[in-house]
Amino acid sequence: MTRPTTQLKTLLFIVAASQLVLGALTLLAPGPFFAWMGLSVPPVDNQYMLGMLAARFIAYGLGMVALARAENPDPFWIRNMVLIQAIDFSAGLFYIATGVIGLEVAAFPMLNAAIFGMLLWLWTPRSTSMRAQAT
Repeated sequence: MTRPTTQLKTLLFIVAASQLVLGALTLLAPGPFFAWMGLSVPPVDNQYMLGMLAARFIAYGLGMVALARAENPDPFWIRNMVLIQAIDFSAGLFYIATGVIGLEVAAFPMLNAAIFGMLLWLWTPRSTSMRAQAT
C-alpha cells in the first residue's frame, strides 16, 4: 500500500473534528443545537435516541483520528466514512425535495458531505487487494 498523503491525513483530522463536534452538540445540547441549525427542537424523549446517535458521531470521530495517525490508514474505514457522507448528502436532497427542510438549512451540511466524501474517495490510497477486488 502506498503511504497516505499529508492531504489525506489533514482531511481525516478535519472530518474527525466535525464528527466530534456533532457528537458533543448532539449529546450535550441537542435542543439548542437543533434550533441553531434551523430545525425543530426534538421532544425531550427523542433526546435519548439522539444520545445514541451522538455516540456514533463520537466513535467515528475518534476512529478518524486513529486513521489520521496511522502509518497506513485502513481504506475500508475511510470508505465507510465516504458512505456516511453520501447518505448524509442524499438525505439532505430528499428532505429538501419533499419540502421538509429548506436549502438554507441543509446547504452547509450537504456541501461538507459532498466535499468530505469526494476528497476521501479520491485521496484514499488503493491497496493491492482493493485493486484485485475491483477487477
